[in-house]
Amino acid sequence: MLGIGTIAKKVFGTPNDRKVKATRPLVARINALEPDFEKLDDGGLIAKTGEFKDRLAKGESLDALLPEAFANCREAARRALGLRAFDTQLMGGIFLHQGNIAEMKTGEGKTLVATFPAYLNALTGKPVHIVTVNDYLARRDAEWMSKVYGALGLSTGVVYPQQPEPEKKEAYAADITYATNNELGFDYLRDNMKSSLEQMAQRGHYFAIVDEVDSILIDEARTPLIISGPAQDRSELYRTVDAFIPELTAEHYTLDEKQRNVTFTEEGNEFIEQRLQGAGLLPEGQTLYDPESTTLVHHVTQGLKAHVLFTRDKDYIVRDGQVVLIDEFTGRMMAGRRLSDGLHQAIEAKEDVAIQPENTTLASVTFQNYFRLYDRLSGMTGTAATEADEFDEIYKLGVVAVPTNRPIARIDDHDQVFRTNREKYAAIVEEIRKAHEKGQPVLVGTTSIEKSELLSQLLGSEGIQHNVLNARQHEQEAQIVADAGKLGAVTIATNMAGRGTDIKLGGNVEFKIMEAIEADPETHPDEIRARIEEGHKADEEAVKAAGGLFVLATERHESRRIDNQLRGRSGRQGDPGRSSFFLSLEDDLMRIFGGDRLDKMLQRLGMKEGEAIVHPMVNKSLERAQAKVEARNFDIRKQLLKFDDVMNDQRKVIFSQRRDIMETQDVSEITRDMRHDVVEDLVDTYIPPKTYHDQWDGEGLYAAAIEKLGVDAPVMAWVEEDGVDAEVIRERLEKASDELMAKKAADFGPDQMRNIEKQVLLQTIDAKWREHLLTLDHLRSVVGFRGYAQRDPLNEYKNEAFQLFEHLLDSLRAEVTAKLGQVRPLSQEEQQAMLRQFLAQQGVRAPEQQEPKAEDADGADEPARAAVPGFDENDPASWGNPGRNDLCPCGSGKKFKHCHGSLA
Repeated sequence: MLGIGTIAKKVFGTPNDRKVKATRPLVARINALEPDFEKLDDGGLIAKTGEFKDRLAKGESLDALLPEAFANCREAARRALGLRAFDTQLMGGIFLHQGNIAEMKTGEGKTLVATFPAYLNALTGKPVHIVTVNDYLARRDAEWMSKVYGALGLSTGVVYPQQPEPEKKEAYAADITYATNNELGFDYLRDNMKSSLEQMAQRGHYFAIVDEVDSILIDEARTPLIISGPAQDRSELYRTVDAFIPELTAEHYTLDEKQRNVTFTEEGNEFIEQRLQGAGLLPEGQTLYDPESTTLVHHVTQGLKAHVLFTRDKDYIVRDGQVVLIDEFTGRMMAGRRLSDGLHQAIEAKEDVAIQPENTTLASVTFQNYFRLYDRLSGMTGTAATEADEFDEIYKLGVVAVPTNRPIARIDDHDQVFRTNREKYAAIVEEIRKAHEKGQPVLVGTTSIEKSELLSQLLGSEGIQHNVLNARQHEQEAQIVADAGKLGAVTIATNMAGRGTDIKLGGNVEFKIMEAIEADPETHPDEIRARIEEGHKADEEAVKAAGGLFVLATERHESRRIDNQLRGRSGRQGDPGRSSFFLSLEDDLMRIFGGDRLDKMLQRLGMKEGEAIVHPMVNKSLERAQAKVEARNFDIRKQLLKFDDVMNDQRKVIFSQRRDIMETQDVSEITRDMRHDVVEDLVDTYIPPKTYHDQWDGEGLYAAAIEKLGVDAPVMAWVEEDGVDAEVIRERLEKASDELMAKKAADFGPDQMRNIEKQVLLQTIDAKWREHLLTLDHLRSVVGFRGYAQRDPLNEYKNEAFQLFEHLLDSLRAEVTAKLGQVRPLSQEEQQAMLRQFLAQQGVRAPEQQEPKAEDADGADEPARAAVPGFDENDPASWGNPGRNDLCPCGSGKKFKHCHGSLA
């Protein structure tokens, strides 16, 4: 009997069906305009772009322009690439423009889909960013689609790592910019460490289309982007700790694989204390429970995690003497990425490679908070429905499943579950042999390099030719994927998410043509293309007759999306295909979620060697286990975001203040307000409100005025005056400090003084922000313990982070004022000394300078003037305290050092 919900869906359709249906009239309007745009010449398409921009400037909306803009873009793509967008691709483009995630199956042409909303939104003149998961795809898509944008009169840029600054600025200045999520995030942080607007690369955050949106906004969102600088080198400590980690046994610690955490038992603590005392790291009488031992406990815990939670060739590989992390979702190497909190150093000690020093955070942002900067955000992927709640809650993005251009003909088998890995691999090899013998191409998905190489050995021993794609074959990736659909091909791949290259039945015809043109440069490319396309049709039909691409997965991933991405490689554009998952009770997911209980039950039922359970109930229970893991990972990301939101509010304040300062020509008003606030604080400290005259600390205020303001004022005399109050002293101090800064401006020149003030402000903000980030890191690592006292760690973190931020602003005012109070022009002698030092560093000998004769020196001084009142030649106490280069107080006009100063 059908449920009420099922009956309602049959009558009214699902919410997704209604969204798709709502776009059909728009698609019909675009199609109706097609003949008009086909009549335009190439210049006419570009002229249309200018017309659309004019209409926008006059107040017309983007939504009103959408049908014409999409029709113009479709015609440009047809001419530039020979590709006419399907109706479903236009639908995808509409959903992206509306700020949704378009879920489109593999092979539906997402790269072309992005051009429609990108073109429409670029008409505003604001930045449009198309985000990809790796540099190869960013460059490939930018080069490929720039032909479309060029035919429409728009410019295209691409951002990549280690790009020269002028080229990067040019890429961001383009109408449409392709870049990876990492480069965009890091450039945002770098821009907010620059000292002038001209140095900044990004020009704002208006519209972003994120390709493989689930990989970027979900999978990678657990790890914040951090720009860091070197900290203290502790490599010896890591090596010492690592030496005794292998001696730990199961009774010394408890391992929680679900939470990926380790904790020491009583026996473990005693054992570690003995070892640390023996190594001279833990003083006699000190235990691991003492506050002084916090750092040691942290390092030992990280050392143990490195050994029991991180596996070589699964979580990382060792390449050229370095530990390189592997992305668990894509199987790619993440060169330059490092684990924080000393964990990467602990793995380096375990692998006995050079230990890189730990880093201190200079700037940090999470992907969640970076992508929420955009006014308009959208995304594309083949698999987003399972994470729809998270996309809605965190990013306010809806998920719309776009229908496929042709119906899916792929057969999805039920999972086959074996008791042991040995039985599972035997069945996999047999299944591959059967498919291989009839010419059916097989794509085998594994979850680690280790497992892909084990399977490769098994196939090799059976004489089955195959290719292996994992982090080690990163460079040949596109070629291996392109060949995976050839007749009889067997390809073992470690995760297929975001590979970017389609697996086409019979092989990738474009790759074949490129290879043939390189091998035979004499023959005309058109002849080669015609010959290969003809031969490719026969190959494609042969593969279809053999059953299409067979996707065989050797394990379930902890995320359903990754499994769906692998499965979606087969059956593209209505092609035939098949997918099957082979599992064992020894797989990580099965083992962690109750594999032992199932194993005992199967043994009681008398399950025979090599037999597999195949039942829809098994699929359901596995999906429930995966949903549990996904929910836990969502909680981790939500928690990370809640803590980062606290820092993000402060980050926005600091970054916007920096930008205001860079945009302001004259910051003297800002520094004056800061100076006056410091004066007020000083007066309140040394002359507290509502206190008696004899409780005032005049000496303290005098010393503080010199130290904090650079002002040598007669504070003691002011304090002793009759009838004077704190307000009068405050006004006098403000006036004295203002006069001092006015004198400095006259000495330096107004323009140079404004520049000095701006640079001091920016440098001090940056230094204080770095200190603040480090303090927040430390607070974050200990605030969790407040839970034991029945206090919410997040609220505790919020309150203390707010207090720390207030302290940052107070200390910022004080430090900027003190630095500006101390700054002074260099004397001629100091400038010459600095020049000599610089030349010496460059290996250049400074020119000899003759000491001027006494009469020459005297002649160079100013003309004589009246002596300082009260000057007595025989009483040095009456001379005051002139500097060596000041005029002599006797009135001779000579410098003090050449007059009475030479006698003093």
